[in-house]
Amino acid sequence: MSAQYSTNEMMTVAAARRLKNGAVCFVGIGLPSKAANLARLTSSPDVVLIYESGPIGAKPSVLPLSIGDGELAETADTVVPTGEIFRYWLQGGRIDVGFLGAAQVDRFGNINTTVIGDYHNPKVRLPGAGGAPEIAGSAKEVLIILKQSHRTFVDKLAFITSVGHGEGGDHRQQLGLPGKGPVAIITDLCIMEPEAGTNEFIVTSLHPGVTREQVVANTGWAIRFADQVGETLAPNEVELSALRALEARTAAAHGQQGGEE
Repeated sequence: MSAQYSTNEMMTVAAARRLKNGAVCFVGIGLPSKAANLARLTSSPDVVLIYESGPIGAKPSVLPLSIGDGELAETADTVVPTGEIFRYWLQGGRIDVGFLGAAQVDRFGNINTTVIGDYHNPKVRLPGAGGAPEIAGSAKEVLIILKQSHRTFVDKLAFITSVGHGEGGDHRQQLGLPGKGPVAIITDLCIMEPEAGTNEFIVTSLHPGVTREQVVANTGWAIRFADQVGETLAPNEVELSALRALEARTAAAHGQQGGEE
């Protein structure tokens, strides 16, 4: 039987498993970085992690505080200018997976990290876009990780920072964006994937102990479920040990676990 684990640990482990070994991954700071580095330490040792500031093949022993954290450059195979990261690697079609977080997401995987409320008089001014719009637009596929609630899974975004599947269907293709767009949203409750044809995100796997009613109660739109909904495999001892050790090293170095939002 698997050890006891938190909902955050379940989310991080489930997200890490989605990252295939050998993939070239453009990583966002925070929860994506935690999941991507857990994947590197467990199921995907040959994953190539790329960060916006220029590190390629980063292998941090602790989670970075920002894209400018020296740990990324010191542990990378090489460091190139930011312009090369975007022009050659990302827009050149060399990024297999973009791994992004979000403040809010809608049913088509569009992301808001700009404002909550009216743009000119917002309730909350968020950190902003960074490289996320380009990652969402040009990576071959995108993974999104965030905690699920009515505030984060909304019927209509106040601002679309990064395009997922736009208005659904083939809207992404109409916009001329390459790649598949978001292929999974991993939360602390479940895993969602785009429905064939509509590209609306539906629940395909519930985490152990989570009910459909909990997912409905924490989603701001009429969330739907796949015909066959699986149960996410619980974290095993190897995954939990690697994650907790990573968080402990980060806490010792920075006074925080890293990736907590």
